[in-house]
Amino acid sequence: MSGQDGVITLVVTGASGDLFERLLLPGLAGLLAVRPEHRIRLVGTGRSELSDEEWREQVGAAFDEESRTREAESFLLENTEWVQADPSEADQLREVLGRAEGRLVLYLALPPAVSIKVCQALRELDLPEDFKIVAEKPFGTDAESAAQLNEELHTLVGEEDIHRVDHFLALPATLDLLGLRLANRLFAQVWSGVHVESVDIVYDETLGLEGRAGFYDGTGALVDMVQSHLLQVLAMVAMEPPARVDAVDLRDQMAHALRATSVWDDDPVASSRRGRYTAGSVDGRELPSYVEEEDVDPSLETETYAEITCRVDTERWAGVPFRLRSGKALAENRNEVRLTLRPTAHRTPGLEGTGGPETLLIDLKTGHLTLQLATNGTGEPFELERSTLTGAVGETRMKPYGEVLNAAFEDDARLSVRGDVAVRCWEIIAPVREAWAAGEVPMQDYAAGSDGPS
Repeated sequence: MSGQDGVITLVVTGASGDLFERLLLPGLAGLLAVRPEHRIRLVGTGRSELSDEEWREQVGAAFDEESRTREAESFLLENTEWVQADPSEADQLREVLGRAEGRLVLYLALPPAVSIKVCQALRELDLPEDFKIVAEKPFGTDAESAAQLNEELHTLVGEEDIHRVDHFLALPATLDLLGLRLANRLFAQVWSGVHVESVDIVYDETLGLEGRAGFYDGTGALVDMVQSHLLQVLAMVAMEPPARVDAVDLRDQMAHALRATSVWDDDPVASSRRGRYTAGSVDGRELPSYVEEEDVDPSLETETYAEITCRVDTERWAGVPFRLRSGKALAENRNEVRLTLRPTAHRTPGLEGTGGPETLLIDLKTGHLTLQLATNGTGEPFELERSTLTGAVGETRMKPYGEVLNAAFEDDARLSVRGDVAVRCWEIIAPVREAWAAGEVPMQDYAAGSDGPS
């Protein structure tokens, strides 16, 4: 591999897939707009046959006319190429990596079984000392395969050189949780089961399959959203304050929280629900029943709605239910962390009513905060009502995938899922998957455009 000072070559395997065009490319474009000092050479590879013109057109579509004239973006557009190859074959992978200049970052946007084969092929190659691997989820298909993938990765590089991508760790709200919890006297005092009655982590979407049946029908909401994204958010909410917000202490505390997490009452039947949408209307769009969507195999009984209740067995959160849910084709987008506070220990006589529960809501997409409090009524001064206080946070500097890529380029593992955590997340949902596979939890139908299963 030739050297070129300051250049980072990003080699993306599986670059003909949906994720590359929909998320990775816009993230890379946003990164270069914010961090123009990065000089990125982009090499895409996969089994598809693409001409140089087709590839450059696809890459260029992520950049607007203004960005094309800036130095960083111009450098990338002039230094990108497509190499048709099977990355699981050592000889073909050697040719792809031979196109690299400067530091090499290999992005595995592949199914877990194929990623394992790529790792085995990499063992036959001479890799540079500063070689980094970025691995896209899912990390395995269960705890055993996740551990196997970890073993294969560790034969190539150390854990500090592996960046497992879960872009929910780079969402504005997830990052805001750190400041909210650790640098705010008000919320630091109530952040425990002494004051918090329940925690809800919700990611509901109005979208249906949107042409992704090939991926989704073999995955489902439990694995696609709860096992990965929502458990990472749970870890950020439930962890103890780290000694330092660095890659070691932060990820240690997140791992500790997840080791303490399990299904509520060890009862996956009573503590989980699953559902699947039927025909209906969402935002004026008519959706067919999930089982009638193109490329869906009804015999798989894939759920489009998943809900589980967990406990976190630590002194801080003893007895507090953490409810995680995600669904598709629902009436509204709800992407939030909601902490419901306990009622006050004493209510002074003479104040009527309750005003409803007090809650803190963090919007996962925008990071905006909503605090709902009991206050004196506007019409009847001694009748309590609920008032809403909202707070706007600063604009994000780049898209979540831009943050993830920037962290990989700068050797910052704080936004990366650690290997043991990847395994633990599969262990947490394993009892639920077993109960569902055995038919112990019924599939509940809900109409597209509704609020979900009744």
